[in-house]
Amino acid sequence: MNFDFSWMAWTWPTAAFFGVIALLLVGMGAWEYASPGGNPRVGLLRFETTRGDRLFLSLLGSAFIHLAWLGLVGSNLWWALALSVVYAIGVFRYV
Repeated sequence: MNFDFSWMAWTWPTAAFFGVIALLLVGMGAWEYASPGGNPRVGLLRFETTRGDRLFLSLLGSAFIHLAWLGLVGSNLWWALALSVVYAIGVFRYV
């Protein structure tokens, strides 16, 4: 199967990025369907957050981590990805 994303000027990493975001949203939707309510709790930020809020904070923080990495270190983003995963785990655990 050969997909050609050139009509959108996409590269495979760009398509994979949006594919992962779509899978995260589908996964969160299935999790909400299976266990409604979002498990709201008050964490480090001292206001109530749900699973969806924590996912949004994880994605937003990961975007800033990647942008800072690009600006300060360079274009090898594997370490930024690892740092983003650790950040997301921290957000889901403590926020």
